[in-house]
Amino acid sequence: MALRIENFSIDSASPSETARFWAAALGWNIVHDDGEEVTLQPPVGSPEAGILPDLLFLKVPEGKSVKNRLHLDLRPNDQLTEIARLEALGATRVDIGQGSSHTWVVMGDPEGNEFCVLRTLPQAERSAQ
Repeated sequence: MALRIENFSIDSASPSETARFWAAALGWNIVHDDGEEVTLQPPVGSPEAGILPDLLFLKVPEGKSVKNRLHLDLRPNDQLTEIARLEALGATRVDIGQGSSHTWVVMGDPEGNEFCVLRTLPQAERSAQ
């Protein structure tokens, strides 16, 4: 196959601010910021470096108005701890009609872009990955 995903592009009214949230949330590095486009990459030497696509935040004039068609699912080592940390960084819990019986929590970044914090995997499942 001659194609690979280079980055995921996320529209943003304030790309620098939104990228700073995601850099802190993921522990990634801002490698480019010209005010109109901001690129995040995993840290060099991390398991994600060279494997995961970059996150590219693009300045757009309009605000977010509907639920995302594409979102990130994050797998934490400790779901409750990560939810609290993300809320301290500026994330909020979001109700998109998911109900309360699910094992994941839907959250929004400071611009309202939804993402999910999945359940913590039991140790046996983590070891198998």
